[in-house]
Amino acid sequence: MIRTIVFDLGNVLIDWNPRYLYRKLFDNEADIEHFLDTVCTGPWNAQMDRGKPFAEAVAELSAAQPDKAHLVRAWHDRWIETIGGPITPTVDLLERLHDDGRHLVALTNWSAETFPLVRHARAYSFLDRFEKIFVSGELRMVKPNDDIFLHLLEECDRAAGDCFFIDDSAANIDTADRLGFQTHHFTSADRLEDDLRRRGLLD
Repeated sequence: MIRTIVFDLGNVLIDWNPRYLYRKLFDNEADIEHFLDTVCTGPWNAQMDRGKPFAEAVAELSAAQPDKAHLVRAWHDRWIETIGGPITPTVDLLERLHDDGRHLVALTNWSAETFPLVRHARAYSFLDRFEKIFVSGELRMVKPNDDIFLHLLEECDRAAGDCFFIDDSAANIDTADRLGFQTHHFTSADRLEDDLRRRGLLD
């Protein structure tokens, strides 16, 4: 029996894409992709998700890539421009689950410095539907590592099999599967709604 539904936030409930920012700073998509592949990479961003201060990470990368320093600084200074807004169809599902009295928590890889920019904004008031939001940058643990999942289970006093975990990352889903969570690899709100109905979590 599923007792707790665990939502990822980025690209499940909140649209995040650094290309939204860098399309304002580059002339073409190829240059953006090269920049994201070689300068402000996923592993570099994961440092902040794990709790590294932005100022430190930006200073280090700017020193290593001085010709790109202004673009690296933009990752922090204009971070809010990487957010595309709520993903409304999924937010609607969250609201329905909340109205049905489901126990809801969130587990997100997100910097402790930037998460408050959305957490307290009116457009993201649906985040209040969660009993607790586990933020990697605050915990200094990140998905897909086991420790952040085990921390959630301990804090929620749940067995893994009691939890339905929703995430857009295959790596995160793989860890959750291995630990015994029930899982849904998110690709669309329609598919998620179908799965929730199949599991008896939505009417």
